[in-house]
Amino acid sequence: MTLRSLASSFGIAAALGLAALASAQAPAPAEPKAKAKAKAAEDPKKPDGADAPAVKSEKAEPKLEKAFFAGGCFWCLEAFYERVHGVKSVISGYSGGTVARPSYEMVCTGLTGHAETVEVIYDPALVSYDYLLDVFWLCHDPTTLNRQGPDEGTQYRSAIFYANDEQKKLAEKSFQKANAYYNGQVVTQLVPLVRFWPAERHHQDYYRLNRNKNPYCQSVIAPKIEELRAKLNAKAAATPTPEKK
Repeated sequence: MTLRSLASSFGIAAALGLAALASAQAPAPAEPKAKAKAKAAEDPKKPDGADAPAVKSEKAEPKLEKAFFAGGCFWCLEAFYERVHGVKSVISGYSGGTVARPSYEMVCTGLTGHAETVEVIYDPALVSYDYLLDVFWLCHDPTTLNRQGPDEGTQYRSAIFYANDEQKKLAEKSFQKANAYYNGQVVTQLVPLVRFWPAERHHQDYYRLNRNKNPYCQSVIAPKIEELRAKLNAKAAATPTPEKK
């Protein structure tokens, strides 16, 4: 906010002839309000005769979107998507079940119907939903039913929870390509998102906080990260760059 500038004017009396002392001149009468407003209207920078505060240009916040994927342990998926440029945050949780506010222990029984899921919050100006789908197909095996490596149970099933019609269309198209690549053996579910329940606090950022403490992080997640990186690099190298017109 700019500071207002203050101005004052003083009248000085002039001594004429042989007057002994001159008295200070009285201040000029104030302008009528109507005239003052008219003058202010002529100068929009000075409403009511004062300097207008400078207008600050604020940078618009990016419009973020969300995507939801299940493909084995959410510790793994979280670690994968956190490394994707354009992804702002990843939250581990549960989707696809019938019980409200499920706990990890409840989900592990396989009785709630939930799958370990990640909520990927991303900037579509930096990364597309299609690319997130590519990461999904490359970071796990979509042909194993209710299992990823040592993790077995319906909570580890492969699923894409689409949040809107556009995501559904893109997911279906991506599914067809993946299914053709795997000779029709893909078991991934494509289902509408009904509700996502964030997991307990100690499940969030698990790999980042426990990569040097937990043997699972060292023996399972770390090698998968390197494998995914190699696959994405190979895919990028094999993708032709559009020619500039």
